[in-house]
Amino acid sequence: MRQNILRTIPSVNELLESPEISKLTGLYPRQVVVDAIREVLEDIRQSLTDKTVSKEDIKASSQPFDFSPQKLHDLIQHVLQQKLCGIEHAINATGIILHTGLGRAPLAEEAANQLQNILESFCTLEIEKYSGKRGFRYHNIEQLICMITGAESALVVNNNAAAVLLALDTLARGKEVIISRSHLVEIGGEFRMPDVMTKSGAILVEVGTTNKTYLKDYENAITENTGLILKVHQSNFKIVGFTEAVDLKDLVSLGQTRNIPVVYDLGSGALIELQKYGLPYEPTVQESI
Repeated sequence: MRQNILRTIPSVNELLESPEISKLTGLYPRQVVVDAIREVLEDIRQSLTDKTVSKEDIKASSQPFDFSPQKLHDLIQHVLQQKLCGIEHAINATGIILHTGLGRAPLAEEAANQLQNILESFCTLEIEKYSGKRGFRYHNIEQLICMITGAESALVVNNNAAAVLLALDTLARGKEVIISRSHLVEIGGEFRMPDVMTKSGAILVEVGTTNKTYLKDYENAITENTGLILKVHQSNFKIVGFTEAVDLKDLVSLGQTRNIPVVYDLGSGALIELQKYGLPYEPTVQESI
């Protein structure tokens, strides 16, 4: 019985020639439609050759063997939508407020509406509004970030690891980077600080211990080849108890005295005080600057 049903499965070409499915090639690239057809047909074959499915089940269920063009069109359309529009609305019931896997912070309605209004037409992304001359596409966001944080300059990149990589590559390629052992962290996506540092071309210099690092540890590690001092905020874990860490202000003072840049990997980069909302304290960008 299985073999008889398998023989009735239409071919890819037969489906492409059917009026119902040929419409899909006008909406999607032909090869994408072909791949979706093959995926649907393979799923059907797999269900028919599944040894765990009894003959009685096959006989009792007629739905898997409805090979009408309209039925297959719906299955193929579903596959295409899943492939090309895989991101969907979700309910965050994880207990993690800013879940990286669920899109982090949702946009406020006002912000989303403003984006929609702008993106539905041409916009002044990279052009001077009054002169008509070509501008700098990061100018607007740089202005906003500097206004909110008090920074002198700003650049937006994909994520935290990218920002650290660019900073290390720009300021310390081929040079030594001094960092406390307690700051050799791993963040989401398996981004490990030692790996990011290696990729940047910087030379890792560990100081202190896992639980205690003093200012003198940084001072004693400075050489003629020191490129920068790196401090990393322990945002996704805590070391408590018998501990000692160097305050950011002291590191900055040391860097100024020895003419060495200090980079602070702030992690989440909070822009507002979270405690007023009943959340644990996180240093803000403003206070860190």
